[in-house]
Amino acid sequence: MKNRLRELRKERNLTQEELARILGVTRQTIIAIENNKYDPTLRLALKIARFFSVSVEEIFVP
Repeated sequence: MKNRLRELRKERNLTQEELARILGVTRQTIIAIENNKYDPTLRLALKIARFFSVSVEEIFVP
């Protein structure tokens, strides 16, 4: 699944480590999502969307 996570993260000037800490996941999880190697759980997708104040559909595209 393609996504805009890297773009949104960079707009907020956050490192992968900082975003991971905020979301309660590992840096490796953020890397995997950004590289389209891992589709987050619904819970994590909602948490990401809430953090960036956008809908899940605005971040993740099937």
